[in-house]
Amino acid sequence: MHLSSERGLSRHTQENYARDLRVLFGKIGEVRLDALQTQDIRRVLAGLHAQGLSGKSLARTLSAWRGFYHYLAKRHGYSHNPCESLRAPKSPRSLPKALSPDQTRHLLEAPTGTPLQIRDLAILELFYSSGLRLSELAELKCAQLDLISGEVTVTGKGNKTRIVPVGNRAAQALARWLALRPAGTDYVFPGRAGAHLGQRAIELRLKLWAVRAGLEVNIHPHILRHSFASHLLQSSGDLRAVQEMLGHASISTTQIYTRLDFQHLAKVYDAAHPRARRKS
Repeated sequence: MHLSSERGLSRHTQENYARDLRVLFGKIGEVRLDALQTQDIRRVLAGLHAQGLSGKSLARTLSAWRGFYHYLAKRHGYSHNPCESLRAPKSPRSLPKALSPDQTRHLLEAPTGTPLQIRDLAILELFYSSGLRLSELAELKCAQLDLISGEVTVTGKGNKTRIVPVGNRAAQALARWLALRPAGTDYVFPGRAGAHLGQRAIELRLKLWAVRAGLEVNIHPHILRHSFASHLLQSSGDLRAVQEMLGHASISTTQIYTRLDFQHLAKVYDAAHPRARRKS
């Protein structure tokens, strides 16, 4: 209740928190939570690291434990937080994978004829046009979509609402689909029994589309969000605007796309500059 109502965390994040707390409870055995010391938490983290957990996973786990102790201090009078001074080891930050503009065009220009294909194209176009997260798109309702103004309103992480543009191609694809969409549900992309289309179903459909388009790339919903951000940043150079559209709380999260953009520029340089170092 605290995570959902007070902190506004998504169901997926709540499940991650619960899993991380189960790990803690399983590792400490009979030791009471109010008796744990910093060295105890450090020892548990070291064990998890030895089992192969990455720095990113350890940081998320430690954050969940730290937040849990903040809750215990606030609601149950705990006097100390053994996680407060600890920091997880850093792991190399991998760059998000994005499609090239040509790959994106091949994916989105596959022919459509059946209602299912028309629906899938609307999903693809909306992902690429607006950079939505998978959960935001799957749970999208008709009331959130304004094709006349070319906008979609979504509530993302941290219960934060943002308005994102919908491009002309995406609006056209959505209008085609909405004319065929089954009645009796508020969702733009309905599934069974009036619920929204499942996230796993969307992932599988995108992989089928990649095969149809002849792309030898592992297509998943997030790669279209990455492609949206990368291509928009390459064209505009406006990092703040990309941050707003992606719904990132921190500009540092968005800045990873500047590194992706630099890689693209470096490849252009290596291929075109007379003094670039080319591979023999």
